[in-house]
Amino acid sequence: MNNYSQQQTKPYRNVPIHNVMETLIPFNDEQINYRQPKFNRNVRIQTELTAIKLDDEAENYRRYKRTKNVGIQAAFTDVVLDDNVKNKRQHSRNPKVNIKHGSTHQFDRTDENLNREAILDQRQTMIPKEDSTIDRNRSNPPEKQITETITKDITKSDGTEISPILGYSEEPLLPLAQACAPLTDIFHNLSFYVQLALEETPEQPPDGLSVDESAAIRLYTIEWDKPHRSLYSTLNFNLKNNDRQALLPFHRYIKLFLTALVKLPCVPPLTVWRGVTKNLSAEFPPGSGMTWWAFSSCTTEMTVLENNMYLGQEGDRTLFSVEAMNGRTIKAHSHFVTEDEIVLMSGTHMIVQSQLSPAANLYIIHLKQVEPEMMTLEPPFEGAHIYPKIPRPFYRKKRFMIPICLLLTLFIAGVIIGVILGTKSKTTKYVCENPFQSSDTFNTGRYPSSTVLGYFDNDTYLDIAISNSLENSVTLLLGGDKEQIFRTTRPATGDTPSSMIVVDLNNDTKIDLVVTNTDDDTISVLLSLGNGLFLTAVDYDVGGGPNCITSSDFNNDNQLDLAVTNQDDSTVTLLFNNGNGLFPTTTIVSVYEFPSTIVSGDFNGDGKMDLAVSYSYDAYIDVIFGFGNGSFNNTDYYVTGYYPAYMVLTDLDNNNKMDLVAVNNYDGTLTVLVNNGDGSFTTSILESIGYYLTGLTTADFNNDNKTDLAVVNADYYSITVLLGNGDASFQSGIEYYLGHYGLHIIAADFNNDNEIDLATVNDIDYTASVAFGIGNGSFTNGIDYIIGESSKWLISYDFNSDNNQDVALIAQDSNSIIVLLGNG
Repeated sequence: MNNYSQQQTKPYRNVPIHNVMETLIPFNDEQINYRQPKFNRNVRIQTELTAIKLDDEAENYRRYKRTKNVGIQAAFTDVVLDDNVKNKRQHSRNPKVNIKHGSTHQFDRTDENLNREAILDQRQTMIPKEDSTIDRNRSNPPEKQITETITKDITKSDGTEISPILGYSEEPLLPLAQACAPLTDIFHNLSFYVQLALEETPEQPPDGLSVDESAAIRLYTIEWDKPHRSLYSTLNFNLKNNDRQALLPFHRYIKLFLTALVKLPCVPPLTVWRGVTKNLSAEFPPGSGMTWWAFSSCTTEMTVLENNMYLGQEGDRTLFSVEAMNGRTIKAHSHFVTEDEIVLMSGTHMIVQSQLSPAANLYIIHLKQVEPEMMTLEPPFEGAHIYPKIPRPFYRKKRFMIPICLLLTLFIAGVIIGVILGTKSKTTKYVCENPFQSSDTFNTGRYPSSTVLGYFDNDTYLDIAISNSLENSVTLLLGGDKEQIFRTTRPATGDTPSSMIVVDLNNDTKIDLVVTNTDDDTISVLLSLGNGLFLTAVDYDVGGGPNCITSSDFNNDNQLDLAVTNQDDSTVTLLFNNGNGLFPTTTIVSVYEFPSTIVSGDFNGDGKMDLAVSYSYDAYIDVIFGFGNGSFNNTDYYVTGYYPAYMVLTDLDNNNKMDLVAVNNYDGTLTVLVNNGDGSFTTSILESIGYYLTGLTTADFNNDNKTDLAVVNADYYSITVLLGNGDASFQSGIEYYLGHYGLHIIAADFNNDNEIDLATVNDIDYTASVAFGIGNGSFTNGIDYIIGESSKWLISYDFNSDNNQDVALIAQDSNSIIVLLGNG
């Protein structure tokens, strides 16, 4: 069976010009056409945007859509706020508005960008930077009607600033209409918008708020009809300028607004994002402190990077990553029901942690919120908590008891030590028999199809990447501490991502992603920024129906290349890396029909990488030898069972040569291919393993330093364990009844007894099962955990850093990741 390779130079994908935005990001003077990111779930809906420059602040106004037969106000009740304006208009919210591609507006917010301000310019208080003046230095959209150029100094700060709204808490708590009465001369037709907020507020608002409290938040989120400024815009303008006199009329409204906000529960500590189209890196040196006096709306999604205003446009851009500790979610009380945003309080104090410039003109600044030494925001009422309530430690509450307790403790400890020393015997390590706590669920995209592990943000916590087939995106679950296991991101891919790998393609020691896109015959390469962020995906054409992918250096240039199996046209596409993570040249290798799994290794010991390919509907494995220059020939094939849909690399005979084991799912056998070191393999068939084998894992189950196998027999509802003899032969299989239709299997020590256990994810009854290893190759009866929905993938890692193995699996019905946290 001969295969021929054809060298060709491949341009980047040709896509219609109206779907492409060209971005120049220099990688050794190379240019790439970045595809416009596809829109993800939870996008921020946009009807019309107009940027108005006030104090360097770009404001976005929504035009209310008048639709026919919408009767939000069947009987409109006038609210008179001393402005004597009779309100005759009827407004309706737009729960759904078609998203426009290729918007001519500069500030496109369709991708859940930022808050209504759209651009962050929170240059309000700094430590220890000297005073300076900053101009936003950007153009305005064509629809701009008002331009005010007002610059503001960044003032030097020692962290002891006084709040510009000091004294507001002394105001009485009034209904919304009365609280807004002092503002009637400031805002156009205020009574109409007050009434609108009240009309949209349910009789029993969520979170225990009163109608007026909830309506106060809703009024803050409403956009005034242009060219009039909205309440939130003017309020934050005056807060940024520290204009105490201008803020006096707002005090009664602020009292009601903050009373509502502090009643909302604090979200757990998390990272939120804001951005600005200007280079502010010089104004935020690491280690400096700064205070944001305005109320700041942020997003938890990093899809802001996919917006035209960032990677898709020239010019300076700054992205703020904020570790927030007391944000409030206001979606349930917002005028725009499609918006998910986190509001940070006025007086939020932060320390600059670090900076990153991952691409030309792109700057990322990492901020961490801290509780200031001096109060920067008065609580609106006695007992209110601006920051999360932290229980006082024992020694602060009972300081007077410490001397007595210490003496008693020392006495008791002495007695206990004496008893222990007198009766000391060998202790047995505690073994937990039910190692998993309740599950946590994390949203992914639509129909997650593949998952990989990697350190995407360069911390000590392992992260997960999941390809979402029906949403054409990749969801990243960034590992964190015990309080916050994951943060999610979702970079866009091509159509119907099916499988992916993690690999460092541009030699920056940061883990990148490569995804196969089955429906548009491409792969997507996403270069990592090292902090959980990725540059916009670059798509490369491959063959028809790309299915599986592997990486190796196929042309001996010390760069990792890619090899992709294409089921629809029976080829393998090789893409050669130029060292920057770019793949301008490809080679096509013809193989047999319906190639499935592909792995790579030096099978003949010549220092040149070879390939092994299995097939979905053919009982063969092809070994294709490389010449070391990117071309391949001299294919050998080996007969397997029916059909080797899955294949693993492992060393079965401890000779440091990688062998192959293929799972033949239709005839219930395993094909073992032992590497002879010269490019040939000795094959054997392990018969009668089971029927419809769906998973395989390898480990040393009996502590003899020999590789063993564990196979899932789906139709037999069991697991078969084959103990290795160290020479690629195996003892007779030991079957353990699982009681479930297993789909996938992994091996790890789940109960901290230094013995390897097994875990499976099961179909039909939607469970996960754990069987505990005894250390001699046998296993105890398993424990079942109810998942409650269809799951097909299973991985293991210590996701919450408690030194216990956890399990994560993909729940396809709900497009989510379920994590079972181990407790040892």
